[in-house]
Amino acid sequence: MNFLFCPATSRAAFIIFFFFKKMAANKCAIGSLIPKFSYGHQQDTNLKIKYPNRKPTEAKAPKNEYPPKLAPVDLSHHFSVVARNRVGSDVKKFYKYFAIPGIHNLAGGLPHPSYFPYDTLEAAVALPTRIDPSTADGPSTVAEGDEILVSTLPPTARLTIPKESNNTNPTTRIDLTTALQYGTAQGYPPLFSFIRQFVRENLHPNIPYTGGPEVILTCGATDGFSKTIEALTNVWDENRDWIRDRECILCEEFVYMNAIQTVKPRGINVVTVAMDSDGMMVDGDRGLKHILESWDFSRGKRPHLMYTVTIGQNPTGTVLPLPRRRDLYSLCQKYDIIIVEDDPYWHLQYPSAGPELEAHFRGSSSLKSRPQPHSNHADTTLAPNYNTHGKTSGYPFLDSLIPSYLSIDTDGRVIRLDTFSKIIAPGCRLGWLTAQPKIVERILYITETSTQQPSGFVQAMVAGLIMGGGGGGKKDELDRVGEEGCSGDAAGGRQSGTWKMEGWVRWLEGLRDGYEWRMRTMCTILEEGRSIIEQTPSAGTSRSHHSYYDSDSDEDDEDDWQLLRKTPLYSFQFPRGGMFVWVRMCFETHQLWSCEGVSAERLSAALWKHLTKKPYLCLVAPGAMFNPAGGGNGQRGGSDESFRYFRLCFAPMQEGDVAVSAKGFVEGCRNFWLRGVLEDDDDDDM
Repeated sequence: MNFLFCPATSRAAFIIFFFFKKMAANKCAIGSLIPKFSYGHQQDTNLKIKYPNRKPTEAKAPKNEYPPKLAPVDLSHHFSVVARNRVGSDVKKFYKYFAIPGIHNLAGGLPHPSYFPYDTLEAAVALPTRIDPSTADGPSTVAEGDEILVSTLPPTARLTIPKESNNTNPTTRIDLTTALQYGTAQGYPPLFSFIRQFVRENLHPNIPYTGGPEVILTCGATDGFSKTIEALTNVWDENRDWIRDRECILCEEFVYMNAIQTVKPRGINVVTVAMDSDGMMVDGDRGLKHILESWDFSRGKRPHLMYTVTIGQNPTGTVLPLPRRRDLYSLCQKYDIIIVEDDPYWHLQYPSAGPELEAHFRGSSSLKSRPQPHSNHADTTLAPNYNTHGKTSGYPFLDSLIPSYLSIDTDGRVIRLDTFSKIIAPGCRLGWLTAQPKIVERILYITETSTQQPSGFVQAMVAGLIMGGGGGGKKDELDRVGEEGCSGDAAGGRQSGTWKMEGWVRWLEGLRDGYEWRMRTMCTILEEGRSIIEQTPSAGTSRSHHSYYDSDSDEDDEDDWQLLRKTPLYSFQFPRGGMFVWVRMCFETHQLWSCEGVSAERLSAALWKHLTKKPYLCLVAPGAMFNPAGGGNGQRGGSDESFRYFRLCFAPMQEGDVAVSAKGFVEGCRNFWLRGVLEDDDDDDM
């Protein structure tokens, strides 16, 4: 066979060869030829995430040593249009010059502190050892109605925030002169420094990306979530925008609705993921994997955000185990999803609520039916606090807790929301947000032109409580924590109201113990009353009525009765964390369940109203209010049986009323089942 040589053809072949050789040397150039916002390409953009800037910060780790950390992934492509256009405040840029000694500040419009009408802030504060139900036989305080009698409270300590401190260190100086003045958007410097250290060294000591996370103080978790949504989503209007541009957020099928009501007005599609006894599911028809793999792009963009409460999930009380977190995180990596982890109950994890407790009440079959909880002693390949880098938090209590998604966040795609609402008080409106630095920077820019920072009064009091340092510059507080967990007074042993880190952690542990006692009290009563035992007279007797599980039957001869059946009223699982018991009502056992004209939803509403009446006086939260897929908005999935559920909270009442409230719920349910009639829907008598 003869080949013809053509100079022009040879030259063209050489050019083509040279072109592809250059393209192979620069793989990213190929991607640059594809339009960035091509709708047709969107189906693949989330599947192949490139990390061009991710290089190990050190040589390959020798065998038996921890792997090197990588830089966090650049997630700026998720920023909203507004967030990308934001820059730092011109006003706030001056603040670094205010700290120059002797500077004559003619630039800032700051009022003079001598005109602040407050000279001190003072409070009697609890000792961090106040909550200790392990040594108590009952309520530790006496109450009249809903009012706590102050005289019955345990001893307190005195906390004073002075007008001005002669401490010149801005990270430890706590006084009204600085706290009530304009400040930086990061938060009050002493409190910001304390929280940042606590987050990086104690709460999340093993975040697996270089440099670690940054934090910013917020006006509570709701404020932090609102700013996160503003930074990472664009508003979508069905009358203006293409459906292909509609963004989407994932969440559990039952969820804290304030979060959902934050995103819905922005036109964001809410997609629910099925749950089981451990929380959000990976597999199954409505598990996260199936939702992402089978995504229908005619409904909008594939989800790029996931909102989740992993500890003491509201309303279900589940705690997401570490193996499940890893599987969910891997899917978020594959599909380029940012995880927004809202964890107000992270410190309220209940070791006693494991399968062993259910087995105690329900037999060994319960222990086999539920997976064993993951603990830091169950996986010997993991160091304390469930990490692969091996650093302890320094406190056994913190090490015992199931950790945040941050502990496995190799990409820097987790945004963690924390709050003081469940630690100190909801009225503080104070919290913090933790994420990789580039994300926190965008939240900072939003804060600079909105809330600016949380209340100075609150920040000063919280900083003084957990770290001290105000003291008018006098060393009137010892550096070590005494036996009671509060700093002492060097002058005469009088305790000051400063917890320090040890006292702070002890307070957190005490809160866990206190709420765990409440949980066990309520759940024990619910467990004992979750069925009606129906009995009938034996042969030769004329009596006929129902007898209850815990009825006072001293006057009856047990030999006169014969058991017929056990009718369940409801079912529940002992919550592994948080403040709630998620109760599923067994409406199918009610005698009106199949009656014509009585819908299941109406039966649920009737029971809810029945419980609010005397003598029960129980107000419970209906399950429908936690169903984000309700209301005909077209969200994918979601439970259509939310009417079956009620959420019971064991936190708001006095300790002595926990049992009373639980018994009221049990008796109200029993009466509703036995009466077999629905009250007038318009009857509002209590």
